[in-house]
Amino acid sequence: MEISPLAVFWVHNIDPFVIKFPPNPIIEGIRWYGIAYLLGFVVAACLLNFYHKKGRLSLNSDQQITLLTSLFIGVLVGGRLGYVLFYDLQNALQHPGLLINFHGGGIRGMSSHGGFIGVILAALWFSKRARIAPLQLGDALVTLAPPGLLFGRIANFINGELWGRITDVPWAVIFPQSCPYLNYPQELIPARHPSQLYEAALEGLLLLIFTQWRFWKKPKSQTPGRLCGEFFIAYGLVRIFVECFREPDAPLIAALTRGQFYSIFIILTGIFFIFISREKR
Repeated sequence: MEISPLAVFWVHNIDPFVIKFPPNPIIEGIRWYGIAYLLGFVVAACLLNFYHKKGRLSLNSDQQITLLTSLFIGVLVGGRLGYVLFYDLQNALQHPGLLINFHGGGIRGMSSHGGFIGVILAALWFSKRARIAPLQLGDALVTLAPPGLLFGRIANFINGELWGRITDVPWAVIFPQSCPYLNYPQELIPARHPSQLYEAALEGLLLLIFTQWRFWKKPKSQTPGRLCGEFFIAYGLVRIFVECFREPDAPLIAALTRGQFYSIFIILTGIFFIFISREKR
């Protein structure tokens, strides 16, 4: 796409660090990305406690801590392994140390699809340990995911990563990080869709409103697992749509971006949950 040389776009220059420490070999500082993860789990903890008080998911304090801890591990391990397997397998096979490099050698390194797998496994483990019906637990857990997705995508924008495709829409953003050449003239760097913010609005805010509305609309005894299925279908559809504005960060699969291709399996998982919920009604 040819961009008009007269167009004026905002240049991304946000510092990814909240606080930067003096040079040391252990940690550079506190990043907005880390704050996003923390906020996501704080909101999840508040929602779990609120559900307990309202009698929608009876978990005492110890159980809530155990659940959140298992979910945290599931997100980190699943997200990292998912990125390596789905996006960077060949490089990881040549350099196994990348498995524990959460910077991904740069600005990427976590996969939301892998994170979903990790969360599902963590939820199944906890449901067995706490003797809670997994479908009932799943309906509650999917309402905890959108805030984390919202904060995470905003953090992606702050980091200047996972940028969108080239465009000339008035709200386009110039991401200097998207140019692979050093000292490349800024006026020649193409503007791009701020697709991270599209994802924050759709995967985060929209799904947060939807899951909360559905969670409180019907008694928990009706079709357990249905909300879980609806969330997975909605996420998959939203992700497929927003990937149309996001620059592919890996080779395509059957003319689809990796995000679109893997989202098909997310949708199929949602259909499976809905089918199970109808059988369990």
